[in-house]
Amino acid sequence: MNRPRRSDLPLFKRLPLLLLAVGLLGSCGRVEQPLNSFDSQGPIAERINDLFWPVFWGATVIFVLVQGALLLAVFLFRERKGKERPEPKQIAGNTRLELIWTVVPTLILAAIAVPTITTLFDLAECPAGAMEIEVIGHQWWFEFRYPDSGVVTANVMVIPEDTEVCAKMTSDDVLHNFWIPKLAGKRYLVPGQETEQRLYAEQPGEYWGHCAEFCGLSHARMRARVEAMTQADFEAWTTEQLMPAATPAPGSEAERGQEIFLAGTCVGCHIIDGVNNPDPETLTVPAPDLTHFASRSVFAGATLPAQLSPTDADWEAGLRLWLTDPPTWKPGSFMPELGLTADEIDALVAYLSSLE
Repeated sequence: MNRPRRSDLPLFKRLPLLLLAVGLLGSCGRVEQPLNSFDSQGPIAERINDLFWPVFWGATVIFVLVQGALLLAVFLFRERKGKERPEPKQIAGNTRLELIWTVVPTLILAAIAVPTITTLFDLAECPAGAMEIEVIGHQWWFEFRYPDSGVVTANVMVIPEDTEVCAKMTSDDVLHNFWIPKLAGKRYLVPGQETEQRLYAEQPGEYWGHCAEFCGLSHARMRARVEAMTQADFEAWTTEQLMPAATPAPGSEAERGQEIFLAGTCVGCHIIDGVNNPDPETLTVPAPDLTHFASRSVFAGATLPAQLSPTDADWEAGLRLWLTDPPTWKPGSFMPELGLTADEIDALVAYLSSLE
């Protein structure tokens, strides 16, 4: 007897194999910082988890019961060859059954809706006295502004630990979605509107995020990072961020890099406080502020150097690759291939690395 070819197998036998193959392929992806919403690191994320798990297990029980009853009916009462079954008896109304299958689902939905709506409303509004940070979405990077101090940075949001943070968010171009799964849920950034997101980190650490709304060609590479630190470290960071850009030593490679920066097209999009604009707050630009660029451990939408292989994941090596050909690392990037020579790139890397 010939064994059936795989393509001849019925769908219900092929489906498990297909799901297994998809799972194996998905596990091959290299994830540097997993976006794990189940590993809550603050009270806001815990509230979301506390809501999710009861609903999940309740839905699982209902699914098993309904599908079990369906499969039972299919296999027990299926038509068999040589065995005729009488037509099922028609039931014309049953008040008790109709009440049960109306009231029970209503009670289940109410049990889900009440805590869900309560949690949504509670997390939607920031409490009084929360620390405000403005979040502006761009294709494809996040800009962070601290109105209390005047600090402006990009891709890396720095917050003090054990502090309620209110992110007031909008978009400069298209619809974005700010998502730091270990700290909070998802929240839209809408052009022309302001939405709010509560963030709270219980302890120092790095918390990765992502844009969770398709926003263009490099949506998959629009990442973010929240760095929580002690209050003392946060105050020191704020003081450093308010300082003007470092002045390169005369005759140094960094000074030559500054000259290349000022002579090229970089100044059309980027600001360095005290170099090409003494007051970056007065001008909206389409690219990140570079005044303290080297104080951020990631760039290019927080994708570099993290997405490089372990042997190449060096900050300066990543920057050199980015300056060589930005569209390669971020398709559709508004930063074009600049046609820089290797010497010019080395000088720019030296200069940008000095901007701490």
